[in-house]
Amino acid sequence: MKFLIITHVLHKSLDDKLYGYGPYIKEMNLWLKHVDEVKIVGPIDRNLEVSKIDLAYAHNNIIFDEVPLFSLVSRKEKLLTLLKLPFMFFVILKAMFWAEHIHLRCPGNMGLLGSIAQIFFPSKCKTAKYAGNWNPNAQGQAWSYKLQKKILANTSCSKKMKILVYGEWPHQTKNVLPFFTATYKKEEIIPIQPRKLIGTIKLLFVGSFNPGKRTVLALEVVKELVENKVDIHLDVMGDGKMRTEIERYIKNNALGNYVTLHGNQNADYVKSYYQKSHFLILMSKSEGWPKVVAEAMFWGCVPISTNVSCVNYMIGYGSRGKIAEVDAKDISQKISYYIKDTQEYEEASLAGVKWSQEYVLETFEDAIEEVLKEC
Repeated sequence: MKFLIITHVLHKSLDDKLYGYGPYIKEMNLWLKHVDEVKIVGPIDRNLEVSKIDLAYAHNNIIFDEVPLFSLVSRKEKLLTLLKLPFMFFVILKAMFWAEHIHLRCPGNMGLLGSIAQIFFPSKCKTAKYAGNWNPNAQGQAWSYKLQKKILANTSCSKKMKILVYGEWPHQTKNVLPFFTATYKKEEIIPIQPRKLIGTIKLLFVGSFNPGKRTVLALEVVKELVENKVDIHLDVMGDGKMRTEIERYIKNNALGNYVTLHGNQNADYVKSYYQKSHFLILMSKSEGWPKVVAEAMFWGCVPISTNVSCVNYMIGYGSRGKIAEVDAKDISQKISYYIKDTQEYEEASLAGVKWSQEYVLETFEDAIEEVLKEC
């Protein structure tokens, strides 16, 4: 099978291998196990260093068709995009002529172009992995995301298309398929005992330092708990453009003894903290299937999260964690509630383990293979 990937993920090159964001590459390698030839259309920066969170594609027959990065945010960027658009659209159309199966990674700018271009190939097998929030009532989404949803879900425009989305939503078209993702293998499952809520309560934040992840809010939670005399410590995995602001907040609020910034780390390092933390803090503005929630629960770490995308479904509508308002006081109250009710904490921890350990890589790969066979 000739398998085409249209993606906005920024690629890197090292020793004749293509690298990209680790969780994305890890998933794509499962798809690539079942195809003969691969073509990727996406951006690349050969000057960027490969980081700890990057992985390489695992396939011996990959063709990479480079397109420039582009943005639709500012007026200037939109004008520059108009100049780049004919070339990018030509590259995508040419790749789609080559392909037997077209796979779009959405939402994103390349996903938008791909969703438009695929209309001209009604007889080809297609899948779109919509890794964002498919909730039809979601607020504040970019117009480009809304447009991608409309095109993909329109069965007249998107023929022979399966849209893989996170969560189960009412009133969906027949080409929308509830899906999931996974991180760990079945062989990694071990008996988990809930952590005791004695001594220092360990919080964990995993994510990039950008406004959408609300990293500073996690620090505000620590400040609130410290002021309420709770013995607390927050471990932060990630990095990004807001690092200076985060370091300043920690210094200005004397939180140096209560927060550790670990930077970007590999999966095994992060796993070791899932295994010893009591709570995961997730305050994102937007998510698809937040892997960090499933990963935390896999190891008995109880999530406290905003009500974004399918998180409420993932945490069993309160039986495997808590939904909190975007407010440090409310989040700290949810944590304090569990500290006072240790039995409910232990029940939530064990329920999370049981649910998350059903979503292993083997099950995920079987689901991918089934999607490819059905086309």
